[in-house]
Amino acid sequence: MGLSSLADGVLRSVEGAGASLSESLFEPSIRLGVTGLARAGKTVFITSLVANLMNRGRMVQLAAAREGRIDTAFLQPQPDDTVPRFDYENHLAALTGPRPFWPDSTRAVSELRLSLKVQPNGLLSGLQGPRTLHLDIVDYPGEWLLDLALLDKTYAQWCDEVLTRIRGRSQAQAFLDLAQKVDATAPHDEPRAQDLAAAFAAYLQAARGDGYYDCTPGRFLLPGDLAGSPVLTFAPIPLSASAPRRSLHREMERRFEAYKSKVVKPFFRDHFARIDRQVVLVDALSAIHSGPRAVEDLRHAMTDILAAFRPGRNGFLRQVLRGKRVEKILFAATKADHLHHQQHPQLTAIIEALTRDARDRARFAGAETAALSLAALRATTEEMRSHSGTDLPCVRGTLLNNGKPAAFYPGALPADPSHLLTPARQGAASWLDGEYQAMAFAPAPLTLRPGDGPPHIRLDRAAEFLIGDRL
Repeated sequence: MGLSSLADGVLRSVEGAGASLSESLFEPSIRLGVTGLARAGKTVFITSLVANLMNRGRMVQLAAAREGRIDTAFLQPQPDDTVPRFDYENHLAALTGPRPFWPDSTRAVSELRLSLKVQPNGLLSGLQGPRTLHLDIVDYPGEWLLDLALLDKTYAQWCDEVLTRIRGRSQAQAFLDLAQKVDATAPHDEPRAQDLAAAFAAYLQAARGDGYYDCTPGRFLLPGDLAGSPVLTFAPIPLSASAPRRSLHREMERRFEAYKSKVVKPFFRDHFARIDRQVVLVDALSAIHSGPRAVEDLRHAMTDILAAFRPGRNGFLRQVLRGKRVEKILFAATKADHLHHQQHPQLTAIIEALTRDARDRARFAGAETAALSLAALRATTEEMRSHSGTDLPCVRGTLLNNGKPAAFYPGALPADPSHLLTPARQGAASWLDGEYQAMAFAPAPLTLRPGDGPPHIRLDRAAEFLIGDRL
């Protein structure tokens, strides 16, 4: 069963129409999905968003907060007892302690419920009391989302695509040397299968570390309790149409299909297909720093991620009786604090251009989309530095690798995004007009006033787009 037929066939079952109707009318909930590829900042985004919704002094672009209509926001037990709880308290302590550090990255699905008691607005607001909106935040690795594209592929198609794509990549050389020596028609041999799977997983880890985004299957990177299982013991190999039963080819094919049916489909059914609103976090600066190849690879990844969504508008009866489609999608370029604010418009224009194909497809299906640049937790301050008679817009922060303070100028992003995207589409090896640097900063020690959440850049605008209409 392909992704399209699975998506069309998934119905959100409910305990009872009466219970669903009651929740929709009196205590509605929004399921907000938060995803992004490695190092995009999902954990920090969720932690800062929740902290700033609970202490709203910095949320001036969120209309309900600015107007004082949010009476309170508080954490409640999540509705799904089978999903791990997002470890908000420990993540916040890591970011706001006397020696702050970045919390561990997302490695599995987790969830958190934040309830907001809101005063209504409008003509009848004086006749109505406060109402409660539940925000159920679902955190999941973007690598798992890319796996949904596998549902429409056969093992033979996947092998051909992967082997063609990675040919010539230095990170894949050891795996390719091993795969080329394999006789797919030979009887299945488990040690050989394990060696191939381990070599392929090592390639995926190395490729992701060097800035590639097409690193699927995602569970090879984050295996969890599936580590060592047959469902993760396969790899793309040169195939033979005449491979007999019990051959290496047929066993690898069987395990590929098992991965789709036992790993990918349950994720779609149990988590992804229930999302109402979605944030896709994008570390565009790291891709730009890595060069044209990484930028083009990221653009394809964003298109593939959007293809996994079922965008559309949630009509009232559809919510109660049949299920939902993702109705709002925000693409956010993270780490805006790594640039002086003078360059934020350029970063926003780049993320808009980078996700253009994906956003156009979503709009065509009826979803509302937006793109912006943000920093969920601001780790730097801005300053101007004179260099060769020119004032350069810099940011100052504490370097992550050695703990020393430093001022940093990353290079000037082009005002026209095509100056980056066109060389990327054409397969250029490097940027012709300059080099763009990336620096890793540690979180800065914070002193927060009562009522203020952690400092950020445009997190309030992101919240307004995602949930402002429901407040």
